[in-house]
Amino acid sequence: MSDPAEHAAAFAALEAQVTGCRACPRLVAWREQVARTRRAAFADQTYWGRPVPGFGDERAHVLVLGLAPAAHGANRTGRVFTGDRSGDFLFAALHRTGFANQPTSVSRDDGLALDGVWVSASVRCAPPANTPTPAERDACAGWLDRELALLAPTLRAVVVLGGFGWQAGLPALARAGWQVPSPRPAFGHGARVRLSPGPDAPAHAHDLDVVGSYHVSQQNTFTGRLTPQMLDEVLASVR
Repeated sequence: MSDPAEHAAAFAALEAQVTGCRACPRLVAWREQVARTRRAAFADQTYWGRPVPGFGDERAHVLVLGLAPAAHGANRTGRVFTGDRSGDFLFAALHRTGFANQPTSVSRDDGLALDGVWVSASVRCAPPANTPTPAERDACAGWLDRELALLAPTLRAVVVLGGFGWQAGLPALARAGWQVPSPRPAFGHGARVRLSPGPDAPAHAHDLDVVGSYHVSQQNTFTGRLTPQMLDEVLASVR
């Protein structure tokens, strides 16, 4: 899709469809319950309480793929990885590696702009205990498929945060026409596989480097399992 206005309109249409989705009853009930009850620290805020679309540069050469919105993060702010400690860690790294104009991400209107990167999630609604079911992951797969189709002409790399995203991302890339080895490569921090477009890939698709990183969850960042340097190295490798 070479026309910029048409390309932007396609992303806007996708966002409108994502944010209106009610496909998974458990996720709908949970995200809306959290939005009604709220955390005490955010009691004066109106929560987003809907599916969270992807965000970033619509001509990105890198896709960062996470797990799902946090209940009091993106489910509150309406922007992926925004308003929680995981997002603080990720966007600081994106800023250090030249993908973001600022190191913080606190709200949809905070002035954050991304250059060369699109950030998205395998599941678009906040799940209970931050744990989507496989069925919920599969129900959300079509949104990632649509994003990949729109990003394909410029996309050169995918950074996958965590094993859940790896399990969602590689099948999505296979459905989109890239040739994924069988058996699928195992996830690990720094795991890397180069995929070539097959005959069913989108027009103008390129070879794609898929790189794994431990997720930016507090469980990993507070314990030192994932350090800023480790994430910077992964992002710099696809810059």
